[in-house]
Amino acid sequence: MDLAFTPEEQAFRAEVREWVRSHLPPELAHKVHNALRLTREDMQGWAKILGKKGWLGYAWPKQFGGPGWNAVQKHLFEEECALAGAPRIIPFGPVMVAPVIMAFGSPEQQKRFLPGIASGEVWWSQGYSEPGAGSDLASLKTRAERVGDKYIVNGQKTWTTLGQYGDWMFNLVRTSTEGKPQTGISFLLLDMKSPGVTVRPIKLLDGECEVNEVFFDNVEVPADQLIGEENKGWTYAKHLLSHERTNIADVNRSKRELERLKRIAKAEGVWDDLRFRDQIALLEVDIVALEMLVLRVLSAEKSGKNSLDIAGLLKIKGSEIQQRYSELMMLAAGPFSLPFIEEAMEAGWQGDFPGGAVANAPLASSYFNLRKTTIYGGSNEVQRNIVAQTVLG
Repeated sequence: MDLAFTPEEQAFRAEVREWVRSHLPPELAHKVHNALRLTREDMQGWAKILGKKGWLGYAWPKQFGGPGWNAVQKHLFEEECALAGAPRIIPFGPVMVAPVIMAFGSPEQQKRFLPGIASGEVWWSQGYSEPGAGSDLASLKTRAERVGDKYIVNGQKTWTTLGQYGDWMFNLVRTSTEGKPQTGISFLLLDMKSPGVTVRPIKLLDGECEVNEVFFDNVEVPADQLIGEENKGWTYAKHLLSHERTNIADVNRSKRELERLKRIAKAEGVWDDLRFRDQIALLEVDIVALEMLVLRVLSAEKSGKNSLDIAGLLKIKGSEIQQRYSELMMLAAGPFSLPFIEEAMEAGWQGDFPGGAVANAPLASSYFNLRKTTIYGGSNEVQRNIVAQTVLG
């Protein structure tokens, strides 16, 4: 196993680094490096910049309009974007539903939906979790009844991330109640502007409405927007979730936030506290270990070997690391990490330090927000059971 990058891979990294840093708006990088609020225009603006280059679908094969990069190139692209301060690519379109459409969609569906995803013009949302179906997703109750050439959808989804911006939603719906719960689920693509769709934002502790409730009241969905076969949606959902859990690991963002933690510790005068430095060192060791695990997977893929099914393990470690660096940032800033005055933030006040570094007002927001990472995408408790069964045997 060789974890060193080849000269060709290093040249590829340099090319990506130069392009990203010359096309990423500086004000956007400033927001990301200091965890300031990103608007829809911020997030979608960067997606469209990548779309024009053909890099929004950076993991796509050439036959579907992607660059056709290998696993190592994709990793290097993600790392350079994160370190430069680029916003995270909103994954629901290019990273999650697009692979499902490529693998299981009809040629007509691929031609219809993939171009809007690749360009960044169409914002997709995920319709999975329900009030009574989160980690136990197979217990979902949103119903889709086939009537002629359409489905009539009734039910509710919740925790729909950024659903208030959604143009389209990929939706798990129940089309049968016979047999095991997993066998009666179908995968529908739904226009969120359809009559009967209601989106209700949920305001979180930081004042943001990052998640939403979505209600369906006799929503008509053309039958040609069913992906694959009816009642086979669970198979397609598992395909998608493997992409989501790997994405949640997000080791590259953790590397960037580790540097931010060090900046905060120095600004707050706790960098010289050896006990605090020990905690930063332990975190850095775990981030490096996670990166090595990712590189092992990449090495196996590059050599054509079958890698272990460790998406769940990547999700567990990655999400716990994200919580740890947010906790250490809070400890470093002490009482100054707690105030979060929404009105002042909206007015543009960030309490800048004399040297131009942004103060700690957003730290409470980041801390609260990252408490969810060990729950969504399949809770870590459930993931540990899966890892025990599939990896340990």
